[in-house]
Amino acid sequence: MTEIDLQKLPGHIAIIMDGNGRWAQKHAMGRIAGHKKGAEAVRLTVRACREIGIKVLTLYAFSTENWLRPSGEVKALMRLLEEYLRSEIQEMLENGIRLTTIGDTEVLKKPMKTILKETIAKTAHNLDMTLNLALNYGGRDEIVGAVQDLLNDIRRGTLAEQDVTKDLFSRYLDTAGLPDPDLLIRTSGEYRISNFLLWQSAYTEFYYTDVLWPDFNRDELFRAITEYQRRERRFGLTSDQIHGGRQE
Repeated sequence: MTEIDLQKLPGHIAIIMDGNGRWAQKHAMGRIAGHKKGAEAVRLTVRACREIGIKVLTLYAFSTENWLRPSGEVKALMRLLEEYLRSEIQEMLENGIRLTTIGDTEVLKKPMKTILKETIAKTAHNLDMTLNLALNYGGRDEIVGAVQDLLNDIRRGTLAEQDVTKDLFSRYLDTAGLPDPDLLIRTSGEYRISNFLLWQSAYTEFYYTDVLWPDFNRDELFRAITEYQRRERRFGLTSDQIHGGRQE
């Protein structure tokens, strides 16, 4: 098993879970079977993150563009999400995991909204880890919505234009109250960000793997974290500045 330094963990990991369909095709199965196998990878990843002490895990569960998929596949994805929440709520409670969401969940069907609200309410006081699901989420939509809300506050007089800063703007995003991701993982060999956490990932470390999401496991997670720990995060500074050296 890959060794990681538990003293240098990323505080927030975000994952674009890609490759369920290709996994199903590879194994001569229907796409729904790939999504079911992908749900198992979610369970393993959440448990592994909780065990090693990751504070925030954001999973790109359903994008605004995913509505364009065949209706049968969309319905199956929503059923799997419902089943996941119903089956995992007890484990969340026992392990101090709080559920949050980003994205427009109001458009979801009533059963999905009900289980979401119940799980969010029941786990609200858990402090050990946050599992943040991106549902009906799109980064551009999020930014536009934040701008609209900010402008509305300016028009109402509760905010002055000169008060607008990057930090203040972040409070209008869906992720308000959460730290920006330190590490973003994308599976299945794709190298796109796919409209995910566009504002928040300005200084995020990206890790790409050819592994299809249903095959993603504890070892794959640890490989990503190990690679993250090898990197020097400078945030625009030089190496000498980071390490206390002098600059001429």
